[in-house]
Amino acid sequence: MNVLLVLPILVPLFTAIFCLLARRWRRVQRLLTLVGAVSLLVVAWRLLGAVREQGILATQVGQWPAPFGITLVADLFSAIMVVLAGLIGLSVAVYSLADMDKERERFGYYPLLNVLLMGVCGAFLTGDLFNLYVWFEVMLIASFVLIALGGERAQLEGAIKYVTLNLVSSAIFLAAVGILYGVVGTLNMADLAQKMKDVSYPGLVTTLAMLFLVAFGIKAAIFPLYFWLPSSYHTPPVAVSAIFAGLLTKVGVYALIRVFTLMFLQDTAYTHNLILLIAVLTMISGVLGAMAQNEFRRILSFHSISQVGYMILGLGLFTPLALAGSVFFIAHHSIVKSNLFLVSGVAHRLRGTFHLKPSGGLFSERPMLALLFLVPAMSLAGIPPLSGFWAKFILVRAGLEIEQYLVVAAALAVSILTLFSMIKIWNEVFWKPAPAEGGSQAQRTGSERVRGVRTLLVPILALAVLAIGIGLSAQWMLDLFLQTADQLLAPEQYIQTVLGGQS
Repeated sequence: MNVLLVLPILVPLFTAIFCLLARRWRRVQRLLTLVGAVSLLVVAWRLLGAVREQGILATQVGQWPAPFGITLVADLFSAIMVVLAGLIGLSVAVYSLADMDKERERFGYYPLLNVLLMGVCGAFLTGDLFNLYVWFEVMLIASFVLIALGGERAQLEGAIKYVTLNLVSSAIFLAAVGILYGVVGTLNMADLAQKMKDVSYPGLVTTLAMLFLVAFGIKAAIFPLYFWLPSSYHTPPVAVSAIFAGLLTKVGVYALIRVFTLMFLQDTAYTHNLILLIAVLTMISGVLGAMAQNEFRRILSFHSISQVGYMILGLGLFTPLALAGSVFFIAHHSIVKSNLFLVSGVAHRLRGTFHLKPSGGLFSERPMLALLFLVPAMSLAGIPPLSGFWAKFILVRAGLEIEQYLVVAAALAVSILTLFSMIKIWNEVFWKPAPAEGGSQAQRTGSERVRGVRTLLVPILALAVLAIGIGLSAQWMLDLFLQTADQLLAPEQYIQTVLGGQS
């Protein structure tokens, strides 16, 4: 058994167990979570290095041969996603030290955070559709409790919408898995990639593809299935919002890219053109929703929808460069969007509100925070030389290469509107003068609100530096993502590694 494939699941699992055993000692839970998050990031980085050196890795749990046993498999795509999970998990763990209140810590915040990370890593590494469903449910349970933890009215309202629509997604996913097993007789993804070519009824395969598109589309928040996201992401504590925005929708996008590059390739003229149309509508509807908002986190939530459109745009274009652009955009967005949510939490700490109108004056009061907002905000808008510019540039170039001019025009227009929204936040929260008479609760309570801000800035600074670093090392990143796209578009190595007895 290849231990590197199991450790990204075991590390957060045992961290969660130890946190439960130490439930009476908050400081011990904090320390355990930090150690676990660092360990997960180290293991994930080593896994990515091993995949780059040795090629795709696979192991059969319990030594049951594929396709009968539980398969864990890591190609470049899944290894990159596990690295992102470790990175965002560590950033949120550090931020939580100064952000999370005692009550939520006492009621299991840290064990739940680690269970969520375990579910995310399991979803990225599984080679079996049924186990993908299982890991989705692990994530759903942990995320539902995290979003409701604290019991505030807004939280409970958001949690009900979140869990209801995600349960619908899970039901559709399970039904699709059952039908697929009845048609093909296997759920191992590598085995499915082989056997789907021999199905006698192509219309049935296309129908199954649409079921999976709906199931994963709800979890990824694509048009028109995204209504749960802006109703829920702004309700929990900022640390929870940040890890949701950085990871949870990415699991749905990952699943879409995985099944539509490995399994559902029989009618790409229909399925992938439909995905392309959905990508454009997701980009446009998300950014228009963001422009209509006047609350920091709701703007970011709608932008999360819009950016999902870019992530699946490469899948719809379905060329090596386009898929490399999608993976680049996923990596960029995970870092940048999590960082923007973390910045919103510091602004809330200083002003006592997420609403834009009662805010202001943070540029003169906290110039470092203003700069740390500008880096991810401009990256999200695609301003060079930050990471977002290169991710969008690659997707635009891929669209131009196959003469999808309307799609490219839509992507560029959405980028301009994204810049408009970021400038709106900048003007209202940072640039305009502070409210008169101390205006907000934060200004009235002074030092109590400011306490812990330095700790909050540590992960924000780290993620901002990373966004700049990715932009400055874009060629190295592009080479990695082009290798990833080549693996996705030529799945023979994936199939051979899983079914050929390598472990």
